[in-house]
Parts: sequence; structure tokens; C-alpha cells
Amino acid sequence: MYIDYEKLIGWGVGVYAVMFLLWSAFVAYGFVDGYLPQIIGLVVLIGLMYKAGKSIPGGTWQSALPYSVSWVVIIGVLDIILSVPFAGWEIFTDWNLWVSYGLIFAIPLLAAIDFVSDTKGTQE
Repeated sequence: MYIDYEKLIGWGVGVYAVMFLLWSAFVAYGFVDGYLPQIIGLVVLIGLMYKAGKSIPGGTWQSALPYSVSWVVIIGVLDIILSVPFAGWEIFTDWNLWVSYGLIFAIPLLAAIDFVSDTKGTQE
């Protein structure tokens, strides 16, 4: 199986950078209370991970699996390096973080699948 390391590392670091910047802006402007910041963050994350999943060659969940796992690991390590010094290890007790990790894992698997419509029996 071919692994595109540029996509593997680029998407992992890139998604983290976008989400880190988004949440930093939310904090800077006091936009952290309620569900709206969480919903916006989830929508952005889902969009990024869908696009990342579509960029994976192969068109199967099996071809996307190493990327998904790697992205979770990369983003988890970046959380430890960049977020823990400011927010503490308590970030890992927040269910929102674990939902995000789950989405980072699952969405590329689904997005990478080529859903081809059945064209048998149709006339051109």
C-alpha cells in the first residue's frame, strides 16, 4: 500500500493548525460559552477531515485507515506539546476532545470510499 507522507503529515499538522487558530480566536474574542462555538468548531473539523479523506488515494476505507490513525496520533501529540502547557492535562478529561479525535478517525474513512452508483440497466 502506497502512503503519501506529504498528505499524511501535511493534513495532520494543517488540521491542527486551523483548529488551534480557530479556538485561539474564539478565546481572544470571548466567544467560548454556549453551544455555538462548539458547533462551529465541529463543522470546521468535519469539513477539513472530509476534504482530507477525499484526498487519500485508493478509494477504500482500508486505504484511509493508516492516514486516519496517523492523524489522530499527530493531533494528539500536538495537543500534548502545544495545549497541555497552557491548559494542563485536564484537556484530556473533556469529552469534546475525545469526540473530535473520534471524528478525526472516522470521517476520512467514510470520505475516502468511492460510492459508485449502479448504472447497470440504464440506457444512454
